[in-house]
Amino acid sequence: MENDDLKRIHALETAQAVQAATVAGMEATNAAATVGMQAAQAAAQVGTWAVMASSGIGLIVGIFLGITIVKAKS
Repeated sequence: MENDDLKRIHALETAQAVQAATVAGMEATNAAATVGMQAAQAAAQVGTWAVMASSGIGLIVGIFLGITIVKAKS
């Protein structure tokens, strides 16, 4: 009887260890996925601001270039 009890206890301990490792793995995967999503979102925002800044600079340069061309033709 004691041998069967020891086997059952060992099986329960093993199952608990597997469950704990599974939960730890899920949490690590979730954390990595969250970090990845945040990094992608940050990169998209930086890209958006870079495009907006370069477009604004292009607009200003275009205005001054247009003024210069108009003055040169006069």
